[in-house]
Amino acid sequence: MTMKLLSKNLKYISYVLIMSLFIGCTNEKPVDKKPEQAEASISDNFQPKEYVELKHPEWSKNATIYEVNLRQYTKEGTFKAFENHLPRLKEMGVDIIWLMPIHPIGVKNRKGTLGSYYSVQDYYGVNPEFGNLEDFKSLVTKIHSMGMYVILDWVANHSAWDNPLVTEHPEWYIKTKEGNFQPTPWRDYDDIIDFDFTQPGIREYMTNALKYWINETNIDGYRCDVASFVPIEFWENTRLQLAKIKPVFMLAEAADRDLHKNAFDTTYSWSLWENLHNIISKNYGIHVLTEGYIAEHVSIWPRNGFRMNFIDNHDKNSWEGNQFSNFGDGLNAAIVLSVTIEGIPMMYSGQETGLNRSLNFFEKDPIEWKKHEIGTIYSKLFNLKHKNKALWNGDWGGEMRRIKNDKMDKIISFSREKENDKIITIVNLNKESCSVKFDTKFYKGNYTELFSEKKYTLTGNDKFEMNSWSYLVLIKNN
Repeated sequence: MTMKLLSKNLKYISYVLIMSLFIGCTNEKPVDKKPEQAEASISDNFQPKEYVELKHPEWSKNATIYEVNLRQYTKEGTFKAFENHLPRLKEMGVDIIWLMPIHPIGVKNRKGTLGSYYSVQDYYGVNPEFGNLEDFKSLVTKIHSMGMYVILDWVANHSAWDNPLVTEHPEWYIKTKEGNFQPTPWRDYDDIIDFDFTQPGIREYMTNALKYWINETNIDGYRCDVASFVPIEFWENTRLQLAKIKPVFMLAEAADRDLHKNAFDTTYSWSLWENLHNIISKNYGIHVLTEGYIAEHVSIWPRNGFRMNFIDNHDKNSWEGNQFSNFGDGLNAAIVLSVTIEGIPMMYSGQETGLNRSLNFFEKDPIEWKKHEIGTIYSKLFNLKHKNKALWNGDWGGEMRRIKNDKMDKIISFSREKENDKIITIVNLNKESCSVKFDTKFYKGNYTELFSEKKYTLTGNDKFEMNSWSYLVLIKNN
């Protein structure tokens, strides 16, 4: 028993010695990192990155957009007739002229007498209703000479039934189970048929056509119809191709965050329009704007991805009423918010003249031009935007900061500040007048109101009498 026990002990001691040697050889003592080295490593791995990777044209930093319905703009409905309005638009503070599609319109299955702009018969042609290619080039040159820019409405998702591509490349179109051409599903788009972007051929054709108009006419970019219906990688590749020619500005008819990363400068603020409409026309609470839009969209959206703010456009005006029927007595308040809130503001043809009807989309229906207070409101706001950095677009401008008041269910108040520029917007989004106290301890100083030019001094705990649907835009005096 003793010998067996000794033998077991010797084996155990030998095992411990061997393991000790093994551990000593293989386990090196950890090298202590200095605190600053560890911190540097963490910073490298977790450094935040800008979501938007594309580069906006420098001239878009404080730009405004104006949508042109050329057919209805003048009695002639031509490029040349529209040129006469350019000085007025320049004086108003318009920077980017967005022309609805200028291409020939399909005849087969056409809607109405003149058809839809968005039923494209020839991507390389000009609608003779508007003039010819030389007339268009002349318009672009004139716009550029006045320090403004041009984007062309582009329809990549579908074409007219009688576009030559239908017979030359039928494989580029989506087909039904029966093998027939197919309009966009679930929509009243019977005058068009959809492309199949799984086909490389249509991607190459469409990219070349987009490049053609920039090379040939020197336009500055595109507004892209139903952009989210087309694969995002097509747009990202197209943006790269166009940027090789010149810096371009791209506007997507969509509200998708991902489109901002490498494809589009701007997307639509559809939800801003909806929320303002619900508050003003349907008596919804102001929370649908502050919580449903600002908190859910503006606050979490990449700041360097512009969102286009509007009160009217061709879709809303054609199918859902007009600026007055949609916003009533709160129209001016909605306009002020749409321009001073974060985003790039847009105005539709005729808004400035007090357009109070829906323009016919498929027939001739000219705008009647006259002076109106809405034109003055837009002009003051647009020209303020040009010179006040607080209102500039994206990271060039100031972030919205909410100012608390004692009527938060009725009054929206916020500031925007950039470098030495500061503005405060106060809007009563309610049909009732009220007395309001504001917590302005961080905004003390002297201000001038944009529209009345009245002087205000904020002392930290200020009170204002706000009439129904009234608004103030206070500009800090430097």
